[in-house]
Amino acid sequence: MSSRKQKQALQAAAHLARRKQGSLKASRRHSAGHLLSGQQLRQSLLVAAPPSIKIASIAGFQAALALLVALATAHLSPWPHLVGFPALGALAALFGRYDSLQHRRRIVMICGILLVAGVFIPSLASYLGATQAFMVLLLALSAGLYTLSVSSWGLGGGPGAVIFVFAVGAVLSPVDTLATVGERTLATAWGAVLAWLICALTDRLRPQDSRASSKPAAALPPMSQRLFVAARITIGAGMAALITYWSGWHYPAWAAIGATAVMQGGHLHLTMNRSLQRMAGTVVGACIVWAILVQDPSFWAVAIAVVFFQYITEVVIGYNYAFGQIAITPMALLMTHLAAPVANSNMPVERVIDTIVGAAIGIVFAVIFSSMDDRAYLARRHKKLKLWWH
Repeated sequence: MSSRKQKQALQAAAHLARRKQGSLKASRRHSAGHLLSGQQLRQSLLVAAPPSIKIASIAGFQAALALLVALATAHLSPWPHLVGFPALGALAALFGRYDSLQHRRRIVMICGILLVAGVFIPSLASYLGATQAFMVLLLALSAGLYTLSVSSWGLGGGPGAVIFVFAVGAVLSPVDTLATVGERTLATAWGAVLAWLICALTDRLRPQDSRASSKPAAALPPMSQRLFVAARITIGAGMAALITYWSGWHYPAWAAIGATAVMQGGHLHLTMNRSLQRMAGTVVGACIVWAILVQDPSFWAVAIAVVFFQYITEVVIGYNYAFGQIAITPMALLMTHLAAPVANSNMPVERVIDTIVGAAIGIVFAVIFSSMDDRAYLARRHKKLKLWWH
């Protein structure tokens, strides 16, 4: 063997030895230990400045205005029972806040179409006789497909796939007639049109030269990696939804949303942060919505509260994800109440339990399906943070 080949063989052996040693230090068991450490908890409590408070405030204003117009026009129309569906379509205004004017319009239009599809397809499946178990599995598949769509089509600057999963989860109730499918779809499309119009008319309020809007776009991950992430979220969301469905809870979609939300994190420590913050914020937010619903508020009181919490969510979520959950939990539950008013005082409690189940399953599946690079990055970061805290 030539000296060159011997050198290459030694380098390969050394690389293999380092990888083996690294794998021992970055096993799934070690990663779970890092994620459950006290310093991980302390890190989840940190408050950071958002990229641009002005852009966040304007995006919150746009989304809140779209929601207000959607709720008001539906309530005053001959079809007030459809009030929740235009509100779902109006959530397209949440996307693309850091993009240029022209690009933002394209993003909002695409997101509006995706929201309409998220209402139409499950509603049609229910009309065609799909069982409730099948609808739950369709919800899980939607979580993965929407995750893939968001990453592949560059639909950033927003809440990601969670909003689309929320839309699918809102239409899991049985559908008896084809007319109902059409009404739901058209009502959602009306909300999406409102979102596009409001963003188009008010987008010039956004600063176009801020550092948040001018930063370069992140490189698109390879398709294999995007498919893996989508499959991981599909499995996690499906397990979370099925567990709550088999347990007899009324809103399995909330568990799927929780799993999807925490598994969107790019790294394991971010996934754990989101899990802890989502659980803590949901508990506080559920207490707030319980205090509101026990007052038996009127439609307009609930609508104003929804608009208010939507605006607050966009302003505070950049500081800490838990702050956003404190505001978004009342918004989501009040929208659910508007769409289908219930006297069920257990709804906030179910939200908390479903969120905890979804967040817990999300972090477990994130660790199980993590790559060596994910765990090695977490191990290096844990070591640095340990030195910093001490």
